[in-house]
Amino acid sequence: MRTHAKRILAAAGGAAGLDPAWLLAAAGMPADEWQRELLNCADNRLLVCCSRQAGKSTVVAALALHTALFNPGCLVLILAPGLRQAQELHAKLRSLHAAVLPGLGPWAAVERMGGVETVFAQRSRVVALPGNEARVRGFSGPRLIVLDEAARIPDTLYATVRPMLAVSRGRLVALSTPFGRRGWFWREWETGKQWRRFRVPWELCPRIAPAFIESEREALGRAWVEQEYGCSFVAGEGLVYPRFEECLSGQPPAPLVGEPVGGIDFGWRNPFAAIWGTRTRDDELWLTGERYQARAPLADHVGHLPKPVLWYADPSSPNEIAELRGAGLRVWPGPNAIRAGIAAVHGRLESGRLRVVRDACPNLLLEAGRYRYDPDGGDTEENPLDRDNHALAALRYLIGGLDRGRVARG
Repeated sequence: MRTHAKRILAAAGGAAGLDPAWLLAAAGMPADEWQRELLNCADNRLLVCCSRQAGKSTVVAALALHTALFNPGCLVLILAPGLRQAQELHAKLRSLHAAVLPGLGPWAAVERMGGVETVFAQRSRVVALPGNEARVRGFSGPRLIVLDEAARIPDTLYATVRPMLAVSRGRLVALSTPFGRRGWFWREWETGKQWRRFRVPWELCPRIAPAFIESEREALGRAWVEQEYGCSFVAGEGLVYPRFEECLSGQPPAPLVGEPVGGIDFGWRNPFAAIWGTRTRDDELWLTGERYQARAPLADHVGHLPKPVLWYADPSSPNEIAELRGAGLRVWPGPNAIRAGIAAVHGRLESGRLRVVRDACPNLLLEAGRYRYDPDGGDTEENPLDRDNHALAALRYLIGGLDRGRVARG
């Protein structure tokens, strides 16, 4: 820890116990105005709708650490859609603790530390868990529950954790960037009556430059930036795949045994999109990776595509297919019929034969929450709007190629 940070804590005396923002200052990370306001509010229910990279994980790690240190014997739970995400927030808490410990004294020392749990000398525990209802039910009486990436946490898990606070009267803090107009996080943000809300668009973060946001708009589109950086919930009416969330998974069974396969949609100003994974021996398709990048030559993408994979690509781009083959990739033209491809994707969704690792394909998930039919297209309109569909087009080529000639199974 920096020398000036030690002096701050020494001069502060008991201030660290009264003001959680002292923890960030002592670690050399002075709190932004919104972070200080959040750390010092006393409300028991907090919703934090926040831009990417605005510091939401850092401020909530400070809140969780402060709760654990200054409430001896308490339990703090950190939950996220996947274990890796929960561990990342837990790691931020431990790094912050290591930075401030010399100024706090032996009472704040760690007694036991593991990958998902930290136990402090004064018997407080911090436990990081994935969004698995069965693994969470065994805990009771937490002083604080943190729901990270809350917009992607299932409604069932949210319903499971709320009763834990009935007796302890602990705090519930949910933080997330938006993920469409669906799910409990959006409903609570729109209509919930017991919440203190913090809306933190990119403009409130001094570390995010306007030039960067403009480059994001140019590369990925205005809608993406409004959701990821502007705290905008994208409407969900007329979605092509309204049940897409049901195919999401934390991690696949290990090891995945089967055929490596992938799909590719070519683009320049629109993003180049590739998704890949494994078709198992029992015909489950697990998607475990993606490449999503605009304004890059095809040669740059090649280095990011795994080998060996059987690729199904946009058939309207024979030159690009030939270039990928020349680079040693196995690439076949995928079927281009939009309605048939959508039906094939629906067939796998409805039969449970499509599984997507949540953390591995963020752009595919984002598009699935946006890709929709034209609400003004009339009853005869069959094709969706031609936008927000690059990774989904790659998915359509892949599944259409794998299931070519097969009747979609329900």
